[in-house]
This record gives sequence, structure tokens and C-alpha cells, in this order.
Amino acid sequence: MGFILNIETATKNCSVSLAQAGNVVAIREFAGEGYSHAEKLHIFIEEVLKEAETNFSGLEAVAVSMGPGSYTGLRIGVSAAKGLCYALNIPLLAIDTLEVLARKLKITEGVIVPMIDARRMEVYNAVFDTNYNKKSDTKAEIITGDSFSEYTDICHLVGDGAEKCRALLPDNKFMYHNDIIYPSSAEMALLSYNKHQKSDTVDVAYFEPFYLKDFVMNR
Repeated sequence: MGFILNIETATKNCSVSLAQAGNVVAIREFAGEGYSHAEKLHIFIEEVLKEAETNFSGLEAVAVSMGPGSYTGLRIGVSAAKGLCYALNIPLLAIDTLEVLARKLKITEGVIVPMIDARRMEVYNAVFDTNYNKKSDTKAEIITGDSFSEYTDICHLVGDGAEKCRALLPDNKFMYHNDIIYPSSAEMALLSYNKHQKSDTVDVAYFEPFYLKDFVMNR
């Protein structure tokens, strides 16, 4: 059985994993203050292939985190993924970044609200149930005291956009998981495997990241 290469660059975390049958066999990631994806991404790809004692010919597909997130980060990841798929003639899989982030947390009650910082008091977010089924549309939202008032269960907030919500959402129904900040390619492994099994692919030539917002120069 071949490998699937997973690329996650939607946030400050530059993350690459190599997976087989939904299980991670090698991973490299780095989250710095700046965006170092352009310098590290291809190095990480080469390192995970070497660790698994394989090469590009061993890849069955490439999966990329599709957004929302950093414009620059998404462009770098998607460009690399499309280039590999085109050169190797293998399928491209697109994975929802917020679901990747949500899957870093396992809960038995309530909902998971993954949040990616979108500047000032705005976050990219969606809501998932305990089985990671999406309960709301992905959106860019300015957080107010009324945000998520429609949910009466515990809301588990994760991601680098969560902490700035604490002052506006102090109610006990909000739980802040400060140790979960960025999505990782580790959580992409099972998602990409399932998509590959169902041939749920995207067009290599025409696929574009899910930016959700217009490009901002200093983002």
C-alpha cells in the first residue's frame, strides 16, 4: 500500500506528515513567530519520505489543508501540493482546516469550536459535534458577547483565535483549551485516507484554497 503526503500550512504551523492506511508514519512540523513555510516545507517533505524509506514514486496522493487561514501559508501549501500531483500524476485531496483543528480535541459532550485568528477580534470558525460533524457553516466572525448564544451545551474553544475571546465570552459554558493552538498534518492522516478511499478528489488544475476573506497585505 502506498503513502499519502499531508501538507498543513494554513497557520503559523508548517506541518508535513506521511501516512499509510490513515496512520502517520513520519511527521515534521514547526510553528514559529513568523511564517517560515517557504523555507521549511520542501525540506520537511524530503525528511518524511526519507524517514519512511520511500520516495516520491511511493506516493498515492497528496492532501492539502484547504483553509481558511493565512493567505500566504495556504498559497505555499497548495502550490507545493499541486506541483507534486501534476508531476507525479496522482490525485489531490483537499481537507477542511477547521476540521483538522477540531480533531485535535476529543470530547464526549458539548461542541467543539475551532478558531483561527483572522486579525483584531475576528476569527475563522465553525462548530462541530462530538463526532466531528459540522453543525455550522465556516465563517469569518467578529466575536461579541452574543457569539454562540444558540448553543446551550459546553463550547470547547480551540485554536490561536480562542484566547482573545476569553474577555468577551467568560461564561462557564465556554471551555478554553489553550494547549491546542494550531492544526497539524497528524490529524489529516485519517481524513485524507477516507477521502482517497472514496475518490473524493479535487481538480489539480483549478483547485484554489478556501480563503474566506480578501487578501490583506500584512497578513
